[in-house]
Amino acid sequence: MIKILLLLLSGVKLGKLLTTGGTMIISVAVYAWIFGWWYAVGFVLLLFVHEMGHYIAARQRGLDVGLPTFIPFVGAWVELKDMPHNAETEAYVGLGGPLAGTVAALLCYFLARNYDSDVLLAVSYSGFFLNLFNMIPLSPFDGGRITAVLTPRIWFAGVPVLLALFYFRPSPILILVGFLAWPQLWRAWKYDPEAEENKAYYDIPGETRFTYAVYYLILLGFLAVMTYDVHEMVQASRVVRGI
Repeated sequence: MIKILLLLLSGVKLGKLLTTGGTMIISVAVYAWIFGWWYAVGFVLLLFVHEMGHYIAARQRGLDVGLPTFIPFVGAWVELKDMPHNAETEAYVGLGGPLAGTVAALLCYFLARNYDSDVLLAVSYSGFFLNLFNMIPLSPFDGGRITAVLTPRIWFAGVPVLLALFYFRPSPILILVGFLAWPQLWRAWKYDPEAEENKAYYDIPGETRFTYAVYYLILLGFLAVMTYDVHEMVQASRVVRGI
């Protein structure tokens, strides 16, 4: 056991490990105060799996990346210490999170159905919804990072989605996202495909662009269906149990 612990500490800085664990515990405590402990633990674990999807994808591409940091009601993120070398690498790292998060949410869904657990069903719904939300084709969302392999100008397609969300569900988080997205939209507006730096970053084979577009649409469609279906199941369960 001591050898395993020493090996872990040799590969990961203790300070960052404590930061990740500490912010996870704080997030669990905050969510538990509102939603209950079991839901809080499941929800934060889903966030962790999502971020580790980014982490693993970044490491696979040889990028230096930090472990996740959590902030309640904001989410979590991993720090890319090395920036992607091209748009394909950025798309690969961006896809890793939603893909891992979807698998984790799907596992919760099957466990919920198998054990008739309302808590797991609620956790799986949160997982599907958050990963779907993250697929909005607008940077800094993961969807923006994935679709940038086509062209940064596709980010403008995410603007009406964000506005519609704010219209139906006003939230300070959406305002924060809007502020974060504004510089990216300005960069997309000024995007010159003939500029040398853009050619170097976005010069991706058409087959690769098509492949990522297919991955994006399949994952987006699956998340949309599962989010809707599981939401209906959660609502029906509340009616049956008189909640």
